Amino acid sequence: MFRLDVMRIRCLVLALFLVASTKAFADYILIPMDADSQTNHLKAYGITYWVLNQNQNVKWLLNYRGGSFLLPYSETIAKECLIRSVSYNVLTDADAVSVLETIKSPSQNMDAVLLEKAPKIAVYSPSGKQPWDDAVTLVLTYAEIPYDIIYDTEVLNDALLLYDWLHLHHEDFTGQYGKFYRAYRNAAWYIEQQEEAEALAADLGFQKVSKEKLAVAQKIKDYVLGGGFMFAMCSATDSFDIALSAQHLDICEPMFDGDGTTPNYQAQLDFSKTFAFKDFIIERDPNVYEFSTIDQTNTRQVPKESDYFTLMDYSAKWDPIPTMLNQNHTALVKGFMGQTTAYTRSQIKSNVLILGENKINGEARYIHGIKGKGFFTFYGGHDPEDYTHRVGDPKTELELHPTSPGYRLILNNVLFPAAKKKKRKT
Repeated sequence: MFRLDVMRIRCLVLALFLVASTKAFADYILIPMDADSQTNHLKAYGITYWVLNQNQNVKWLLNYRGGSFLLPYSETIAKECLIRSVSYNVLTDADAVSVLETIKSPSQNMDAVLLEKAPKIAVYSPSGKQPWDDAVTLVLTYAEIPYDIIYDTEVLNDALLLYDWLHLHHEDFTGQYGKFYRAYRNAAWYIEQQEEAEALAADLGFQKVSKEKLAVAQKIKDYVLGGGFMFAMCSATDSFDIALSAQHLDICEPMFDGDGTTPNYQAQLDFSKTFAFKDFIIERDPNVYEFSTIDQTNTRQVPKESDYFTLMDYSAKWDPIPTMLNQNHTALVKGFMGQTTAYTRSQIKSNVLILGENKINGEARYIHGIKGKGFFTFYGGHDPEDYTHRVGDPKTELELHPTSPGYRLILNNVLFPAAKKKKRKT
């Protein structure tokens, strides 16, 4: 063991010596993001964020070697790459010019996007949740990207104005407590969470949890309309839109809020209020673990070994936004389940981009849209490296999945607000 530790120390010293010896001719650091060259794609995003957080610009090289990053050279950055096990190449100014000229060529579906500042990140999540309860907090922690936890009180007090990017934890914005009623209504954790939600709603001046969650959803909607970036996964996606569509209705059965529902509420849903979805039918049965026909979890017949979705190919020069969000070292991504897994294509609004889909099953897995001055991205499923995540399952160890394509999609969204926006060419 002692000899092994000595060898590791010697290797690190040698690596640091090599870093120092390149200073004379180094101008840039290229962090490649292709499959063959990068050993830790996820921590590469953390390095990029770390550099931005030191008020240094980064160029995101769209479709160049898997969406590589071009950073200014410094010994400090090079050492940080070594410490975090992120692969990198040292480039001279001439090397960098050559790369950028290749990217600039009209014959190449590539572009260089300037990243200007590290976005301030908020995660909407109840207290007591651990980082591994949610894929986004898990990967932010692993990539060493800082974030703040906020919840209903902060949202209703306009704390969102302080943030550039917001992630919605797997929340149920309809006030039905995740529709866990049938399986877990007698479980201690379910009873405790319901009591806590009711107490919080009362403290905030609401008679029902559903009304309080609607007020939160409307605040988040205003945040996006004003220029915010919202990212959501699993049940936070469809339950958010359902709540907005039913804002003047009661869609909760008595076991959730103590009284009956609005008669014929399905016919009164207002799809003009939603972000992404239309024409869906709400699941009324409280014993069914599903919110609506938006999701295909209970109807899809897809064997695990063939459950993949394909990332759409966009023009980097003409459509940089969807191209940014789809940067990856593979176009084929493993599918994964959640309470909300896959979206019914016919119930997605026509102005929403489908970024990832399974055409054979007629389902969308990853979608993006513009709302007012802001943007939103919805991603189906719970955990890209845990196919059927269930209550009580052990946490995912991202040390075992440092090159995860599914997790890369999350981190693309994290960096998205840092980009200098270009107007779409017409």
